[in-house]
Amino acid sequence: MSKNSLATFGSGCFWCTEAVFKDLKGVLSVTPGYSGGTAETADYETVCSKTTDHAEVVQIEFDESKISFETLLDVFFHTHNPTTLNQQGNDVGPQYRSVIFYHSDQQKTLAQKEILKFNSSGEYADKIVTQVVPFKTFYPAEEYHHDYFSKNPNQGYCAFVVGPKVAKFRKRFSELLK
Repeated sequence: MSKNSLATFGSGCFWCTEAVFKDLKGVLSVTPGYSGGTAETADYETVCSKTTDHAEVVQIEFDESKISFETLLDVFFHTHNPTTLNQQGNDVGPQYRSVIFYHSDQQKTLAQKEILKFNSSGEYADKIVTQVVPFKTFYPAEEYHHDYFSKNPNQGYCAFVVGPKVAKFRKRFSELLK
């Protein structure tokens, strides 16, 4: 029996994050958007102005009978640098922070456990700075951001940033691909 759940992750540019998670078996949908801010609405322009406190995120609907939240966390931590504060590559600002917006106490516990595991494993030279905060609101991104990488694979950022990240993900997690 399937049980659909939500996960909301921020790990830099949502074009990259969406392209990674939509390829996973058990993932039903991935929607780019904004979460975690104080403003009562969010759009790309205001989020980039750094006046809303929102992060670029993806909201993932997944079937827990096919993919676990723990597996999503593993992909999350291996497809961005969770040790850089408010930055992923050349994308700099609080909207690019590493953040997990948990939807349940179980997700919170699992996220915190995963951070402890990585911090003690030595896999990263620096400590994880990923925030683990309660989910409150999600604002879907403008339509042109949806499926951006698949619609624009030759656009500069996609070709030089998203493409290599997705290729690395597909190689590492090949057994999880649709």
